Amino acid sequence: MKSILIIGIGRFGSHLCMNLSRLDNEIMIVDQDEAKLEDLLPFVVSAKIGDCTNEKVLKSLGVGNFDLCFVCIGNNFQSSLEITSQLRELGAKYIVSKANRDIHAKFLLKNGADEVIYPDRDIAEKVAVRFSANQVFDYVELGSGYSIYEISPLSEWIGHSIKDINFRAVYNANIIGVKADGNMKLMPGPDYVFQKEEHLMVIGHQHDIEKIVKKL
Repeated sequence: MKSILIIGIGRFGSHLCMNLSRLDNEIMIVDQDEAKLEDLLPFVVSAKIGDCTNEKVLKSLGVGNFDLCFVCIGNNFQSSLEITSQLRELGAKYIVSKANRDIHAKFLLKNGADEVIYPDRDIAEKVAVRFSANQVFDYVELGSGYSIYEISPLSEWIGHSIKDINFRAVYNANIIGVKADGNMKLMPGPDYVFQKEEHLMVIGHQHDIEKIVKKL
Protein backbone atom coordinates (compact mmCIF):
# COMPACT_ATOMS: atom_id res chain seq x y z
CA MET A 1 0.00 0.00 0.00
CA LYS A 2 1.27 3.46 -0.93
CA SER A 3 0.21 7.00 -0.13
CA ILE A 4 -0.54 8.82 -3.36
CA LEU A 5 -1.39 12.39 -4.31
CA ILE A 6 -3.27 12.99 -7.57
CA ILE A 7 -3.44 16.57 -8.85
CA GLY A 8 -5.93 17.15 -11.64
CA ILE A 9 -9.09 15.07 -11.91
CA GLY A 10 -9.94 14.77 -15.56
CA ARG A 11 -10.75 11.49 -17.31
CA PHE A 12 -7.29 10.04 -16.80
CA GLY A 13 -6.98 11.26 -13.22
CA SER A 14 -10.37 9.77 -12.35
CA HIS A 15 -9.58 6.34 -13.80
CA LEU A 16 -6.15 6.40 -12.18
CA CYS A 17 -7.72 7.19 -8.81
CA MET A 18 -10.28 4.39 -8.99
CA ASN A 19 -7.76 1.78 -10.08
CA LEU A 20 -5.19 2.78 -7.47
CA SER A 21 -7.92 2.60 -4.84
CA ARG A 22 -8.84 -0.95 -5.87
CA LEU A 23 -5.21 -1.87 -5.24
CA ASP A 24 -5.59 -0.68 -1.63
CA ASN A 25 -3.58 2.53 -1.89
CA GLU A 26 -4.34 5.60 0.22
CA ILE A 27 -5.17 8.48 -2.09
CA MET A 28 -5.62 12.21 -1.82
CA ILE A 29 -7.08 14.09 -4.79
CA VAL A 30 -6.95 17.80 -5.60
CA ASP A 31 -8.77 19.82 -8.26
CA GLN A 32 -10.18 23.32 -8.67
CA ASP A 33 -13.58 21.93 -9.66
CA GLU A 34 -15.51 20.54 -6.68
CA ALA A 35 -17.89 18.63 -8.95
CA LYS A 36 -15.02 16.50 -10.28
CA LEU A 37 -14.12 15.42 -6.76
CA GLU A 38 -17.56 14.34 -5.57
CA ASP A 39 -17.84 11.07 -7.52
CA LEU A 40 -14.43 9.94 -6.27
CA LEU A 41 -14.99 10.50 -2.56
CA PRO A 42 -15.71 6.77 -1.90
CA PHE A 43 -12.28 5.92 -3.33
CA VAL A 44 -10.06 8.37 -1.43
CA VAL A 45 -9.04 9.23 2.11
CA SER A 46 -8.98 12.95 1.38
CA ALA A 47 -10.11 15.43 -1.29
CA LYS A 48 -9.29 19.12 -1.52
CA ILE A 49 -10.49 21.95 -3.73
CA GLY A 50 -7.61 24.17 -4.76
CA ASP A 51 -5.37 25.63 -7.44
CA CYS A 52 -2.06 23.80 -7.15
CA THR A 53 -0.20 26.42 -9.16
CA ASN A 54 -0.49 28.37 -5.91
CA GLU A 55 2.51 27.40 -3.77
CA LYS A 56 0.53 27.91 -0.55
CA VAL A 57 -1.98 25.30 -1.66
CA LEU A 58 0.78 22.79 -2.43
CA LYS A 59 2.52 23.45 0.88
CA SER A 60 -0.72 22.77 2.73
CA LEU A 61 -0.88 19.27 1.22
CA GLY A 62 2.37 18.07 2.80
CA VAL A 63 3.62 16.68 -0.51
CA GLY A 64 6.75 15.21 1.07
CA ASN A 65 4.60 12.72 2.98
CA PHE A 66 3.35 10.96 -0.17
CA ASP A 67 5.14 8.05 -1.81
CA LEU A 68 3.97 9.21 -5.24
CA CYS A 69 2.66 12.48 -6.67
CA PHE A 70 0.80 12.37 -10.00
CA VAL A 71 0.32 15.55 -12.01
CA CYS A 72 -2.58 14.73 -14.34
CA ILE A 73 -3.27 18.12 -15.92
CA GLY A 74 -3.41 17.50 -19.64
CA ASN A 75 -4.95 20.63 -21.14
CA ASN A 76 -2.74 23.32 -19.58
CA PHE A 77 0.94 22.60 -20.00
CA GLN A 78 2.10 25.72 -18.20
CA SER A 79 0.15 24.73 -15.08
CA SER A 80 1.48 21.18 -15.27
CA LEU A 81 5.04 22.47 -15.54
CA GLU A 82 4.63 24.91 -12.64
CA ILE A 83 3.11 22.27 -10.37
CA THR A 84 5.78 19.71 -11.26
CA SER A 85 8.55 22.19 -10.51
CA GLN A 86 7.01 23.26 -7.21
CA LEU A 87 6.48 19.66 -6.11
CA ARG A 88 10.19 19.06 -6.57
CA GLU A 89 11.10 22.19 -4.61
CA LEU A 90 8.75 21.17 -1.79
CA GLY A 91 10.39 17.78 -1.41
CA ALA A 92 8.07 15.38 -3.24
CA LYS A 93 9.60 11.88 -3.22
CA TYR A 94 8.60 10.76 -6.71
CA ILE A 95 6.75 12.79 -9.33
CA VAL A 96 4.92 11.35 -12.33
CA SER A 97 3.60 13.93 -14.79
CA LYS A 98 1.20 13.45 -17.69
CA ALA A 99 2.27 14.73 -21.11
CA ASN A 100 0.69 14.91 -24.54
CA ARG A 101 3.77 15.79 -26.59
CA ASP A 102 7.46 14.89 -26.56
CA ILE A 103 8.54 18.52 -26.16
CA HIS A 104 6.35 18.78 -23.06
CA ALA A 105 7.93 15.63 -21.65
CA LYS A 106 11.43 17.08 -22.06
CA PHE A 107 10.53 20.22 -20.12
CA LEU A 108 8.76 18.24 -17.40
CA LEU A 109 11.76 15.95 -16.91
CA LYS A 110 14.12 18.93 -16.75
CA ASN A 111 11.91 20.68 -14.22
CA GLY A 112 11.26 18.07 -11.58
CA ALA A 113 9.43 15.06 -13.00
CA ASP A 114 10.97 11.67 -12.24
CA GLU A 115 8.84 10.06 -14.92
CA VAL A 116 6.50 11.18 -17.70
CA ILE A 117 3.56 9.17 -19.01
CA TYR A 118 1.62 9.49 -22.26
CA PRO A 119 -1.68 7.71 -21.54
CA ASP A 120 -3.38 8.64 -24.84
CA ARG A 121 -0.37 7.70 -26.95
CA ASP A 122 0.30 4.49 -25.03
CA ILE A 123 -3.30 3.31 -25.34
CA ALA A 124 -3.33 4.16 -29.05
CA GLU A 125 -0.13 2.16 -29.62
CA LYS A 126 -1.48 -0.85 -27.72
CA VAL A 127 -4.80 -0.78 -29.59
CA ALA A 128 -3.01 -0.43 -32.93
CA VAL A 129 -0.81 -3.45 -32.24
CA ARG A 130 -3.69 -5.58 -30.98
CA PHE A 131 -6.01 -4.92 -33.91
CA SER A 132 -3.41 -4.98 -36.68
CA ALA A 133 -3.42 -8.79 -36.57
CA ASN A 134 -6.30 -11.17 -35.98
CA GLN A 135 -4.47 -13.35 -33.47
CA VAL A 136 -2.85 -10.77 -31.16
CA PHE A 137 -4.77 -10.78 -27.87
CA ASP A 138 -2.62 -8.53 -25.71
CA TYR A 139 0.61 -6.56 -25.82
CA VAL A 140 2.88 -5.10 -23.14
CA GLU A 141 5.81 -2.84 -23.93
CA LEU A 142 8.69 -3.43 -21.51
CA GLY A 143 11.05 -0.67 -22.63
CA SER A 144 14.44 -0.78 -24.39
CA GLY A 145 12.68 -2.14 -27.46
CA TYR A 146 11.35 -5.32 -25.79
CA SER A 147 7.73 -6.44 -25.53
CA ILE A 148 5.49 -9.32 -24.52
CA TYR A 149 2.81 -10.44 -26.99
CA GLU A 150 -0.07 -12.79 -26.36
CA ILE A 151 -0.62 -14.60 -29.66
CA SER A 152 -1.99 -17.76 -31.22
CA PRO A 153 0.58 -20.31 -32.42
CA LEU A 154 1.40 -20.34 -36.11
CA SER A 155 -0.24 -23.19 -37.99
CA GLU A 156 3.17 -24.73 -38.81
CA TRP A 157 3.97 -25.03 -35.10
CA ILE A 158 0.91 -27.14 -34.22
CA GLY A 159 1.90 -30.66 -33.18
CA HIS A 160 5.58 -29.80 -32.88
CA SER A 161 7.59 -29.06 -29.74
CA ILE A 162 9.51 -25.91 -28.89
CA LYS A 163 12.69 -27.95 -29.40
CA ASP A 164 11.50 -29.32 -32.75
CA ILE A 165 11.17 -25.89 -34.30
CA ASN A 166 14.24 -24.51 -32.48
CA PHE A 167 12.08 -21.56 -31.42
CA ARG A 168 14.65 -19.36 -29.72
CA ALA A 169 17.28 -19.66 -32.45
CA VAL A 170 14.85 -19.28 -35.35
CA TYR A 171 12.72 -16.44 -33.99
CA ASN A 172 15.14 -14.78 -31.52
CA ALA A 173 12.39 -14.79 -28.88
CA ASN A 174 11.25 -16.87 -25.91
CA ILE A 175 7.93 -18.39 -24.87
CA ILE A 176 7.38 -17.52 -21.21
CA GLY A 177 3.86 -18.86 -20.83
CA VAL A 178 1.01 -20.82 -22.40
CA LYS A 179 -2.67 -20.05 -21.74
CA ALA A 180 -5.25 -22.76 -22.37
CA ASP A 181 -8.73 -23.36 -20.92
CA GLY A 182 -8.33 -20.40 -18.58
CA ASN A 183 -5.10 -21.73 -17.08
CA MET A 184 -1.58 -20.37 -17.42
CA LYS A 185 1.50 -22.59 -17.63
CA LEU A 186 4.67 -20.60 -17.08
CA MET A 187 8.06 -21.33 -18.64
CA PRO A 188 7.15 -24.38 -20.76
CA GLY A 189 10.07 -26.74 -21.33
CA PRO A 190 11.66 -27.59 -24.70
CA ASP A 191 9.48 -30.69 -25.09
CA TYR A 192 6.24 -28.71 -24.86
CA VAL A 193 4.07 -29.46 -27.94
CA PHE A 194 2.05 -26.61 -29.44
CA GLN A 195 -1.72 -27.02 -29.51
CA LYS A 196 -4.23 -25.23 -31.73
CA GLU A 197 -6.52 -23.78 -29.05
CA GLU A 198 -4.01 -21.94 -26.90
CA HIS A 199 -2.39 -18.55 -26.47
CA LEU A 200 1.36 -18.07 -26.22
CA MET A 201 3.11 -15.39 -24.19
CA VAL A 202 6.14 -14.47 -26.29
CA ILE A 203 8.88 -12.11 -25.13
CA GLY A 204 11.53 -10.59 -27.34
CA HIS A 205 12.65 -7.52 -29.22
CA GLN A 206 9.81 -5.65 -30.88
CA HIS A 207 10.99 -6.11 -34.45
CA ASP A 208 11.59 -9.86 -33.95
CA ILE A 209 8.10 -10.51 -32.58
CA GLU A 210 6.57 -8.35 -35.31
CA LYS A 211 8.02 -10.80 -37.85
CA ILE A 212 5.99 -13.56 -36.17
CA VAL A 213 2.88 -11.41 -35.95
CA LYS A 214 2.96 -10.72 -39.68
CA LYS A 215 2.59 -14.45 -40.29
CA LEU A 216 -0.53 -14.82 -38.15
